[in-house]
Amino acid sequence: MAFVILEPCGGEKSAECVSVCPVDCIEEGPDQFYIDPDVCIDCGACKAVCPVDAIEEEYDLSPKQEVYLEKAEEFFKDR
Repeated sequence: MAFVILEPCGGEKSAECVSVCPVDCIEEGPDQFYIDPDVCIDCGACKAVCPVDAIEEEYDLSPKQEVYLEKAEEFFKDR
């Protein structure tokens, strides 16, 4: 299981999540930050500090939000 960064991050990009991640799985993309779903250990530290409540657990995503998991998978595909 992994956490996923959603649409509110695009307008904010405040980066508190990056500094608290114990496995360094969050990177800045051109439009928002992304969590590598293959590296995330599901600790929830990022969700706790997000000032715009833009982070949700993968299994709590609505069908409309699943596009953000797909975007993260694509972002980390060749890394």
